[in-house]
Amino acid sequence: MGGGDSPAKAPEAAALEERLLPPAAAARSGDAGAGSGKGGKWEKTYLDVLGVCCSAEVALVERLLKPIDGVRAVTVVVPSRTVVVEHDPAAVSQSHIVKVLNKAGLEASVRAYGSSSGVVARWPSPYVVASGALLLASLLAPLLPPLRWLALAAACAGAPPMLLRALAAGLALDINALMLVAVAGAAALGNYAEAGAIVFLFTAAEWLETLACTKASAGMSSLMSMVPPRVVLAETGEVVSVRDVGVGTVVAVRAGEVVPVDGVVVDGQSEVDESSLTGESFPVPKLPPSEVWAGTMNLDGYIAVRTTALADNSTVARMQRLVEAAQNSRSKTQRLVDSCAKYYTPAVVVLAASVALVPPLLSRAQDLKRWFQLALVVLVSACPCALVLSTPIATFCALLRAARMGVLIKGGDVLESLGEIRVAAFDKTGTITKGEFSIDGFHVVGDKVDMSQLLYWVSSIESKSSHPMATALVEYSQSKSIQPKPENVTEFRIYPGEGISGAINGRQIFIGNRRIMARPSCYTGPEMDDHKGASIGYVIVDGDLVGAFSLSDDCRTGAAEAIRELRSMGIKSVMLTGDSRAAATRAQRQLGGVLEELHSELLPADKVGLVGDLKARVGPTLMVGDGMNDAPALAMADVGVSMGLSGSAAAMETSHATLMSSNILRVPAAVALGRRTRATITANVLISMGAKAAVLALAVAWRPMLWAAVLADVGTCLLVVLHSMLLLREPGSWGRGGEPEACRAMARSLAMRSQLARASNSAPESAQEPGGGPKAGCHCCQKPSEPFEQEHTAVVIGIPAPSAEHPDVVVDVAAPTAKLVLLPPR
Repeated sequence: MGGGDSPAKAPEAAALEERLLPPAAAARSGDAGAGSGKGGKWEKTYLDVLGVCCSAEVALVERLLKPIDGVRAVTVVVPSRTVVVEHDPAAVSQSHIVKVLNKAGLEASVRAYGSSSGVVARWPSPYVVASGALLLASLLAPLLPPLRWLALAAACAGAPPMLLRALAAGLALDINALMLVAVAGAAALGNYAEAGAIVFLFTAAEWLETLACTKASAGMSSLMSMVPPRVVLAETGEVVSVRDVGVGTVVAVRAGEVVPVDGVVVDGQSEVDESSLTGESFPVPKLPPSEVWAGTMNLDGYIAVRTTALADNSTVARMQRLVEAAQNSRSKTQRLVDSCAKYYTPAVVVLAASVALVPPLLSRAQDLKRWFQLALVVLVSACPCALVLSTPIATFCALLRAARMGVLIKGGDVLESLGEIRVAAFDKTGTITKGEFSIDGFHVVGDKVDMSQLLYWVSSIESKSSHPMATALVEYSQSKSIQPKPENVTEFRIYPGEGISGAINGRQIFIGNRRIMARPSCYTGPEMDDHKGASIGYVIVDGDLVGAFSLSDDCRTGAAEAIRELRSMGIKSVMLTGDSRAAATRAQRQLGGVLEELHSELLPADKVGLVGDLKARVGPTLMVGDGMNDAPALAMADVGVSMGLSGSAAAMETSHATLMSSNILRVPAAVALGRRTRATITANVLISMGAKAAVLALAVAWRPMLWAAVLADVGTCLLVVLHSMLLLREPGSWGRGGEPEACRAMARSLAMRSQLARASNSAPESAQEPGGGPKAGCHCCQKPSEPFEQEHTAVVIGIPAPSAEHPDVVVDVAAPTAKLVLLPPR
């Protein structure tokens, strides 16, 4: 049925999704032989390049690598010191690429498969150590004057990397060239100690900054290493490469192993940790035919998985591509800062030259050394590294934090827009509600057909749909011993926001909501009233209404809490649904009336219009949806958020951010992260500009100190990185409402274990409550896993009677006043 929020998926829709999400393998095979002319296969090589400290080195890396024959694309990710080279390995090897970069002093190395980074525990380079040791020894110059030359030796020992990078950049006015000018100027003035201090501070700060950036990017880099490189075939036990596994292959996943590729469980049962994708720290039970995703951990059982995607097009592979695209995108703030930096450096260089030349010429000042030192301080301040780094490093850390909590955000612009949101619009089916329908009633209208015939028609047509309502209708028919035959259906069509149709044995059948009846050849009689807020569906055969049914769907756990959190942040929440007014009102009642506006019976175009109206009337708008008919509204909103694993591929591709789990509480968390990111960027810009202003003011008012200017420059870069890394921390270690997050995860895990037990018919009845779940407590904080209500829950102590002639005596210690309860004898 297509009358809810997510219409059925027709072949046209499947074709659309295929165009939106082309398999990476097909793309690569199509590119092979087209770029290098040698018929080779393109591959990506990830390099750790320590010499990339700001955007000035991006042009240098591109100038070095792009002219190489066999290199198709070069991507530089400054915050993580990563260079991604797409090349033909038959034309150019990894070692040659590394050699080219290292000739320019960029300290490059290939990142091995499965490693997050090669520089996490790296010691300082010999240049840093040598420069620091010589500078330390030169401090003894007051006791032995010839040791003052060691300071000059310290400058020479640490300068080669700067000199190589400056020469490779063509002596452009980057940080390396400016530092070399400052060192040369200090040496020319005879300030050898200051020259040595400049080199040591610069090289040491670069090393510390690299370690900090590597620490920040470790989680993002590990995204590449989630999937094991080899898998075991279930039928033969043969070990093969994961890239050689085709769709439909059955692979074995033992306890403690990572699921290698997306698929469905066909044998066995287990619990799977999906936190690497969804951010939810509790195991999820899996048994046939549950879906599993690459990169998740099989915890405690054996499962056989039939693959549904190639390794290059698995969920984790798509995540990696989205993350790479997000890293390479620039936010509007970053574009503004970069454009200002283009003019900042030349302007300050001109100012430094003026300070060195104009005052002595005008006043014939005698203190030429002071003016020259002041000019050098101004020149060092011409480097905008901290300013340029202030935005991308904060964006990078925020993207990593979002990925860790199961939210994929497609770039810095989206992050900044999240921080500006003033109104949130929610789809209903599959977003606010679970999307798990139950049939409340199915009726034949007018005794025109038999119930079995009606169920056969409905189930056969709905079998060609992926809508959650269709699943419920097919399962209901099967429970009545009616088997669908989708192969007998012809002329299948979908009507977004209305329903579906098909022909069986020459009979034209329409299934949908009340809008489907407005189509030609459909029923034009009176409609049925909504039944207790349930969704009403109609079956029209050859223009006659022959059947009607009602379905209901409950709200997701946490939906009301998420909307209340958004309200506490000053964000208005509205519902946009294609379902009936009564169904929308029923959901509002379940949510406790937290939504401020309800809009029902909407077509996809209506949702787009309402999103545009909200943007004009209230302000920046967030749209959350899961279905294909939500895609236009998601694209229209300032920020569109799709329910990734449970939603359609079209919605995921069209949206600006994707929730990798069904936890809608991630929506207010993402908005809060966007606001924290904006605040962090603002603070970073103020820190970088304020430090330079303070050093210049100190130089003018007191005395110019080159080492202080260098420390302000490179130290501010380090401070900006460390401040941005605060975004990686979770705002609070305790869950909402005072409940520890670990306790909530434990309670949900215990409930899910009972699902596995019931599914395998192995759980003893004595271990379960009448409702089906175990009444177990969370041992990590000694709290019950469900809210404890004194008037409904009793803790009892049984005292066995000495003989069968006397009843047992039970003390109810949970009652307000302890009492004896007499039970019948056994």
